[in-house]
Amino acid sequence: MAAAQTNGSAPTTTSRDPNFYAGYSRFEIELEFVQSLSNPQYLNYLASQKYFESEEFVAYLEYLQYWREPEYLKYLQYPGPTLKVLELLQEERFRREILIPSVAEAMVAEGFEAATKGLTG
Repeated sequence: MAAAQTNGSAPTTTSRDPNFYAGYSRFEIELEFVQSLSNPQYLNYLASQKYFESEEFVAYLEYLQYWREPEYLKYLQYPGPTLKVLELLQEERFRREILIPSVAEAMVAEGFEAATKGLTG
């Protein structure tokens, strides 16, 4: 259920509204989180904190696959890298290997190279 609005102002919520946390909607929180997954250094951090060893967290990553749907995909700032990482995170091998700093560094280098391809003569 949507929060009440008055005179075009921002939505107001109550502390009991299950769709909001600290003033942010579940959609906003999940959008920010799923986009942060396209950062290899953040993935390395999550791996170092053993998040990828948690069955519950892995199940949450599977749940996030809904971002592939066109109604949600349009909100992703970098859909290509974000969706690729969501796909890779479904693989146990990738979840183990991203713990290796050189793997994260290679992903950063490859991403930078792909982003700048064609900009230099």
